[in-house]
Amino acid sequence: MSNTRWRMFGLLLLLVTVNYVDRGSLSVALPMIKEDFHISAELTGLLLSAFFWAYAVMQIPAGWLIDRFGPRKLIMVACFGWGGATAMSGLAPNIGIMAFARGAIGIAEAPIMPAGGKLNAAFLTEKERGRGATILDAGAPLGSAVGGIAITGLIAFTGSWRWAFLAAGVVTMILGIWAWRAIRDTPDEHPKVNPAELEYLTRSHAEESARHRSTGQRAGLVHYLKFRSFWAMCLGWLGFNGVFYGLLTWGPLFLSERKGFDLNTIGWSTFVIFGSGFVGEIIGGQLADRLKEKGYNTNLVMRSLLGFAGVCVVLGLVGVVLMPGPVAAIALLSVVLFFLRWVGLFWSVPAILGGREDAGVLGGAMNLAGNVSGFVTPMAVGFIVGATGGYTWALLYFVGAGIIMTVAVLALDYAQRLAPKTGQPATTTPGVAV
Repeated sequence: MSNTRWRMFGLLLLLVTVNYVDRGSLSVALPMIKEDFHISAELTGLLLSAFFWAYAVMQIPAGWLIDRFGPRKLIMVACFGWGGATAMSGLAPNIGIMAFARGAIGIAEAPIMPAGGKLNAAFLTEKERGRGATILDAGAPLGSAVGGIAITGLIAFTGSWRWAFLAAGVVTMILGIWAWRAIRDTPDEHPKVNPAELEYLTRSHAEESARHRSTGQRAGLVHYLKFRSFWAMCLGWLGFNGVFYGLLTWGPLFLSERKGFDLNTIGWSTFVIFGSGFVGEIIGGQLADRLKEKGYNTNLVMRSLLGFAGVCVVLGLVGVVLMPGPVAAIALLSVVLFFLRWVGLFWSVPAILGGREDAGVLGGAMNLAGNVSGFVTPMAVGFIVGATGGYTWALLYFVGAGIIMTVAVLALDYAQRLAPKTGQPATTTPGVAV
């Protein structure tokens, strides 16, 4: 049996990694950009949030387009769009054009994660989706880690943050061509899926559909709004991103202004912190699938792993507040990212709740909720830092986001399909409605 599905998810890991290199490049170069444009902490927060406003607004439209036209087309268009916008941000003559370019990156990147969720449903079996979800989502901490080294290295090599942004944009557009050649919407369309792999996936998907009595038709987003698990999925991702995007956007500046790190030290510290997140995410996905393969109940596995991870995240962030030394801060933030990224398992949830038919739009809805934190958090932290002159209350803001995440991951039912079933009206699904 060929393993085309796993090679394709390896490419998705690379795409998401580059995605986060590009979106995190602003944070890494922020000390230099602030000096060039002479902007305050409050305006810095607004600039950091420009990406997330546009990214969040486009999530549900992107998810709908993916369900309608397939992920392959949307991924290629996204790569060309965000690569071009990243290059444009390197040419920005003022803060207004920079904010516009960041918003354009957000619009273009919007389809990537929902498309990955759709491919998770189409190419993987139920017992493989935990690994698939975390391989996909692990690009976020890996890109954040590699981005710190890559962008600081490019800045040092070229002597300018502008050339670094231009180079990153060109690489992204090249990857768009590769993605078009290597990705297909379904296994039967992929020329490198051999008969044994196709038969394995077709049989597994047929058994899954029969078990869940799937209608094989899209229900649309409105159908899911009445279910507790839908809102738990959204709130869990909102809390998760409140922590992750807070550290991604303000972490480098925190290390520079409060710990006295220079540009090179910021790059390596970012690599250690977010690299820990990458390792944690891969381990979390493997652990979840292994436990499910051994016969443990899906809800027991997911709630135990993600609940434990949430507690570790909250305690680690409290530790950063109580132990302000630079070495302790790096160590504790590494622990926070290691366990936080276990919640990348959430990218298997759209397929669990909506099946192959609605995974795209549910992934878009989940990512919309998460990116509410994306645009609120940078602004909120900017105003907190500007008003208090320190980062203590900003860190406590992250603690609150971690608590929301932990409650939500425990409330979600990971075993109940919410899609309409054959022979049963959509309004009578038992046990999970709000």
